[in-house]
Amino acid sequence: MARPNVRVAAVQALMPVVSQQDSLSTSLPKQLEKVPDQDRGLLQELCFGTLRWLTQLEGVRQQLLSKPFKTKDQDLDLLLLVGLYQLHYMRIPAHAAINETVQGAVDLKKEWAKGVLNGCLRRFQRESDTLLEQLNRSDAARLAHPNWLLKHLKEDWPEQWQSIAEANNLHPPMTLRVNHSKANRDEYLALLTASEINAQACAYSPDGIQLEKALDVTALPNFADGAVSVQDEAAQLSAQLLQLEPNQRVLDACCAPGGKTAHMLEREPSLSVVAVDSEARRLQRVEENFERLGLSAELHCSDITHLDNWWDGQLFDRILLDAPCSATGVIRRHPDIKWLRRKADIPALAELQHSMLHLLWKTLKPGGIMVYATCSVLSMENTGNIKQFLSASDAQLIGPKDASFGMNTGFGQQLLPQPQGHDGFFYAVLQKPASSADGQQKPKADLTES
Repeated sequence: MARPNVRVAAVQALMPVVSQQDSLSTSLPKQLEKVPDQDRGLLQELCFGTLRWLTQLEGVRQQLLSKPFKTKDQDLDLLLLVGLYQLHYMRIPAHAAINETVQGAVDLKKEWAKGVLNGCLRRFQRESDTLLEQLNRSDAARLAHPNWLLKHLKEDWPEQWQSIAEANNLHPPMTLRVNHSKANRDEYLALLTASEINAQACAYSPDGIQLEKALDVTALPNFADGAVSVQDEAAQLSAQLLQLEPNQRVLDACCAPGGKTAHMLEREPSLSVVAVDSEARRLQRVEENFERLGLSAELHCSDITHLDNWWDGQLFDRILLDAPCSATGVIRRHPDIKWLRRKADIPALAELQHSMLHLLWKTLKPGGIMVYATCSVLSMENTGNIKQFLSASDAQLIGPKDASFGMNTGFGQQLLPQPQGHDGFFYAVLQKPASSADGQQKPKADLTES
């Protein structure tokens, strides 16, 4: 049986993404199952890399083709982009990259395109400097970001917008969260050293470790026994910001894939945690993670805004609202975000986030704390939302106080993606006054949205 062409598998994974029908996290696993184990790393790199630099690669393609491929031949168009990515960004020998990419046309049963692909790739090999020099006069092509997103970044971060975009195009580091209930960070660092795995303690999360090189989780000491999980450092900060205490009742809204939920329980096992997510598939991942870690929580598959579906009317001591967002702070981990997200999504998301803040605030005890979090770097979803919420509620902004991480915006702490560090994230810590009239327990029907 012939070995599957990895370039064709990449094209088939990319097709649903560029046509905005699916995310890479859904389309890629289907193709990974079709290639041998030794080719899976290459397939992932081709998919992630092509999406990471898609705007730039498309600009090169336009210069190379005298006329574009027809719509029905989008697979050939993507095959060319995959070939260009290999030639410019990978260490694969040029002859191998070209030959395998051209062979992809045969595997797609479009042998007539072999000459076109071969000619374009060989011309790029000869003239890449000239082609890219002309193209990179455009910020969108040079930084491989859509214009609408660059405009947002320039408005929100006039001094940092370019470094944000550049960080988005880098490979993210692999960061671990040590299970506090099983070992402390120093003990696990010693285990890594004994296994000849180079790593260092994270700067801001007391449970965080950053690996020098990414590796398969099965190579991590005691991973199967729940000693450690993979989680970015910025996401690890929520547990300490919640100021958890024994036996508290905690809500984790929009909880999947469950990393933050697990971290709470690792830090304070006596918590009574209610965790809600609207996607059954993602909630299954929470259950799988909990099983490995030996944790449990009250899980509900529901839209968080439909209180009657999941809430029993008992108020919460703590709430983590990790709100649905643009995910513009984690583009380096999910480069398809640049192509799946649209300009009109941002105000719609901000409106949803604002409604969630108001609705869930009613389920918080007087004196209780809510942490509002997003993996966004856009002010409309972060500072703008908190500013508006503070003016329309009895909420008090109490932190993050004196934070060593990120930048204080006046309405919370913004972390921007760092090349060798954490992802982009936003946190605001809100407290309900102890005498709040909005904190008395009420029948559930009174708390649903009108």
